[in-house]
Amino acid sequence: MRRESIDCTARRTACRTAALVVAAISISASAWAQAPAGQGGPAAGKQAPGPGCGSLPKYAELKAALAAATSAETSGLNNQMWATIVDRDGIVCAIAFSGKSRDSQWPGSRVISAQKANTANAFGLDSGSSSDGSGQAKGLSLSTANLFSAVQPGGSLYGLQFSNPVDTAVAYRGSAANYGMVNDAMAGGKIGGVNVFGGGLALFATGQKMVGGLGVSGDTSCADHFIAWRTRNALKLDHLAGVGGVSGDPARPDNIIFDIGANGQSAGGFGHPKCLNTGDQTKLPPVVQ
Repeated sequence: MRRESIDCTARRTACRTAALVVAAISISASAWAQAPAGQGGPAAGKQAPGPGCGSLPKYAELKAALAAATSAETSGLNNQMWATIVDRDGIVCAIAFSGKSRDSQWPGSRVISAQKANTANAFGLDSGSSSDGSGQAKGLSLSTANLFSAVQPGGSLYGLQFSNPVDTAVAYRGSAANYGMVNDAMAGGKIGGVNVFGGGLALFATGQKMVGGLGVSGDTSCADHFIAWRTRNALKLDHLAGVGGVSGDPARPDNIIFDIGANGQSAGGFGHPKCLNTGDQTKLPPVVQ
């Protein structure tokens, strides 16, 4: 300590300068750490740059489409909803809710909506998957509703629901006051997760190009699917005409299927249970070219 004091005394000007620099860095770091989301702090939800999220609907578009879809859909419990969009890499681009505030919806449905978006994106393909005799020449879109029976014991995809877990560090980072807002801190992160009931749909742009996934949650799983369908339609990202699916309806290739019999088995292997006040899936808007 004595030698350091002598050295510092001999170099008084340099020591003072160094001390000022260290103090400035410390103050700057402290201010950044305490800054609220959207003002440069660690909780700020910065939307990921680049072609992924950049080509997808932004917060305001998602919020408007979700509100319109929630209002138009009369099935289910008539709850308010959460919605999330992810890009093709699974990066969260936008999160929104339809109610007046973030507690007008089930709080748990925020992350479920993101999980559904990730699932629909993770297990969908477009025609670009086809090469050298393999892949899907027309693409293949599976809604999360299509996965319910397939992941049950004995189903063709049993165990899928245990893969790709949600990254909780992404799901719950930042201030809860910003959940569902333009600066939700989940945006820009890879959420992960696999969900196997209604509410998740792949997003297809013009030319049947898959560009990401949409997830909706907050009501019965059947109503979630119906509202997600109407939201995707409003966002004009339902260019699935000609894309492969398992529904048996070319006009709605990834539609929910109600073919579970009294024995609890799905006739086609991709069925979903009916819910309270289930709507008519054949009345949903057809997909477009």
